[in-house]
Amino acid sequence: MTGTDEKLVTALRASVKETERLRGQLRKITADSREPIAIVSMACRFPGGVSSPEDLWRLVAEGRDGVSPFPADRGWDVAGIYDPEPGVEGKSYTREGGFLHEAAAFDPAFFNISPSEALIMDPQQRLLLEAAWEAFERAGIDPGTLKGSRTGVFAGVMYHDYPYNAATGAIASGRVSYVFGFEGPAVTVDTACSSSLVALHLAAQALRSGECSLALAGGVTVMSTPETFVEFSRQRGLSADGR
Repeated sequence: MTGTDEKLVTALRASVKETERLRGQLRKITADSREPIAIVSMACRFPGGVSSPEDLWRLVAEGRDGVSPFPADRGWDVAGIYDPEPGVEGKSYTREGGFLHEAAAFDPAFFNISPSEALIMDPQQRLLLEAAWEAFERAGIDPGTLKGSRTGVFAGVMYHDYPYNAATGAIASGRVSYVFGFEGPAVTVDTACSSSLVALHLAAQALRSGECSLALAGGVTVMSTPETFVEFSRQRGLSADGR
């Protein structure tokens, strides 16, 4: 065998080994992309007094109604903006909807947040913190053990109208990561009504690609002002009874 032949054989052997390595890598990537995502816990707040997944199931099973009058603790001039005639400028022809009437309730000290900072925090951030803690609690996970971990936060947020909040909705996911000390991705998604679903999709992708080892995924919506009702009333896009 000549020197040229030996070089050719060596090159072919190296090529075969590299091909096998790439095949193994491809098999792993393919397997990871098909790996089922395990949902180990849930937490929620919904209209109708729902504060847990069990509450939500009972509301549906019992056929109860989650629609109620406009909240009285958000500073809305309910009487002033209401007009039963659709299309009146600056008015809403409905005064009912699905609301979290306890959205203002928050224990800032529990999360080491000062009262003054809590006042300027968007209620949506407060709800995300509470839901995150409850999700870990229901999973039997001590949040303190996740500090410094590659835990990701993917939050769907579409309303950014809290008057005391100078920051954008991007702060919502970052706030959760900061309070718990996570070091995974922190992503706020705004794709309107599909925001939570897209956040869940991105979380699954991040888990499968190894960007994070655990993920909090979901969404939050608190209307701090009635402007959406006024605008949709102008377009005559609402039902008069909020349903």
